[in-house]
Amino acid sequence: MVERSVMVYRRTWLILVSGFFEPLFYLFSIRIGFGKLVGDVEFAGRTIPYAEFVAPALMAASAMNGAVYDSTMNVFFKLKQAKLYEAVLATPMGSADVALGEIGWAVLRGMLYSTAFLVCLVALGMAPSPLVVFTLPACVLIGFAFASVGMAATTFMRTWSDFEYVPTVTLPLFLFSATFYPVASYGGWGWLLQFSPLYHGVALVRGFSLGEPTWAMFLHVAVLVALAFAGLTVAARRIDALLLK
Repeated sequence: MVERSVMVYRRTWLILVSGFFEPLFYLFSIRIGFGKLVGDVEFAGRTIPYAEFVAPALMAASAMNGAVYDSTMNVFFKLKQAKLYEAVLATPMGSADVALGEIGWAVLRGMLYSTAFLVCLVALGMAPSPLVVFTLPACVLIGFAFASVGMAATTFMRTWSDFEYVPTVTLPLFLFSATFYPVASYGGWGWLLQFSPLYHGVALVRGFSLGEPTWAMFLHVAVLVALAFAGLTVAARRIDALLLK
């Protein structure tokens, strides 16, 4: 499944590259303009520029968006329109192979965006810690988690209009996962942010990018791993139910 995706995107590589520009434009706007208006923020007991605070969160969001959009509309087209999986399941491959292959490609796509984003962070001098290299595996985990959930959700969709629910879910996650503001700025409502799966990804990437690793990172990893395997299990079972029974 991964090899097939590579062959397809070899002819439409512009579509693949275009997904990188949205978070990059956000990064430039905050680095050059908006960040100077906000000034500095407090993080882990020290004061840092606002742009350095937001940049890791944009990187995590980029991994989420790349994985979600590849594992929803593309999967729906292959499932409902192209009938691709029916042909694949006629081979020795099973439904778990299909789910893992599609999720694997979505993770690779998210990792591509994350790598390019990391290069920009380093080039702009917004990665003050050498631990920033660990943001890449963190983004791979974020991509795996959201691709699994995205593919599982896609198996329940009936028509193209159902995809209006995708930004309805991802946009609030993007805005309210401590992406643009510290948790303390939400006052007594800050605990609600921990119900957002992206919050755990943002905390993980931000901790590595700013050189502030904590024991809580194990909890963030556990949440994302649990989400990934739950999504993968549901996706495999739904493909079984839709195509093999």
